[in-house]
Amino acid sequence: MKLNAQNERIKHRYREFNKHARQLGEQSLDAIAKALDRFESHTGHRDFKEFRSEQAVSFKRRLAEQRSVRSNETLSKATILATLNALRHFFEWLAGQPGYRSRLSYGDAEYFKASLKDTAIAKATREQRAPTIDQVRRVLAAMPSTGAIERRDRALVAFALLTGARDNAIASLRLKHLDLAERQIFQDANEVRTKFSKSFPTWFFPVGDDIEAIVAEWRGYLVELGFGPDDALFPQTATSLGPDGSFAVRLLSRQCWANAQPIRAIFKDAFEMAGLPYFNPHSFRNTLTQLSMELCRTPAELKAWSQNLGHEKVLTTLTSYGAIPAHRQRDLIRATAHSEDDDAKALRLGRDMLRTLRESGVQ
Repeated sequence: MKLNAQNERIKHRYREFNKHARQLGEQSLDAIAKALDRFESHTGHRDFKEFRSEQAVSFKRRLAEQRSVRSNETLSKATILATLNALRHFFEWLAGQPGYRSRLSYGDAEYFKASLKDTAIAKATREQRAPTIDQVRRVLAAMPSTGAIERRDRALVAFALLTGARDNAIASLRLKHLDLAERQIFQDANEVRTKFSKSFPTWFFPVGDDIEAIVAEWRGYLVELGFGPDDALFPQTATSLGPDGSFAVRLLSRQCWANAQPIRAIFKDAFEMAGLPYFNPHSFRNTLTQLSMELCRTPAELKAWSQNLGHEKVLTTLTSYGAIPAHRQRDLIRATAHSEDDDAKALRLGRDMLRTLRESGVQ
């Protein structure tokens, strides 16, 4: 592939801008790089200074027809929207850079806007799949717990439900971050890979003593093995040579995982073993949010639950994880028919109370 040196230099500057000025993470930077690569491949790596609106129009048409390498299906509307938004932001920035100001205008970036229809489809809220707590118990019951690796995997699934921690945070937790006496973990951003590098405590969610017992037993097991406070709470799998000279995966390292990919693999195998569809670790946060709607009775309780998930605003919890599943929505709607009289009584009582307060001079 023949690259354009001028383009490569300006793309490097843009990457540095996004990394240090906008504070974007590696995953976001890679997504932007992929979008730029798609556009350059379409134009034959022509210099960005030679941009014409026709290039953006034909690129959008080509993007709508492009197929995913993995699934061989046309790209989703969400992928298309993310790609076009990345290019729009890039050309907006590029129009203000020396050497490009006389060749590009800020209006050029507008040609990368997706249609209103495609934008609506891409942003449409879809039902978020999440396991029930009974399904998680079924998974835990099906998981073996004889060897060290099996015990770790089982405790990991239980821990994800008990705390709602993100998989990347779980992968970097150390033994000292777990406090069984206080029934909490402290997600310290100095050592734990939390979202937005935010430190916060998480107390165990009320999902059952049996779930908590699995985690407690796992911590005790690590202490018996001689693990210290700075060792991984869920350590990597270490490889050792077997009697025949082949690698035998039997041991626990003391190191944390470098990323969350091994955790997702454990979840995939665990749900498959239980005969259930795969639910990723992040879906457990939806499970816990659904539980909050059943247990929380006051705004303070809901706020505490939200903070326990690491959210500053309750609205984040409800909008990101609180969508009511279709079957639950059906039951709630049907239940309103049987509670109409009670609601009418409550409304009358409320009106009577307001009238009494006003007559007493309370404004």
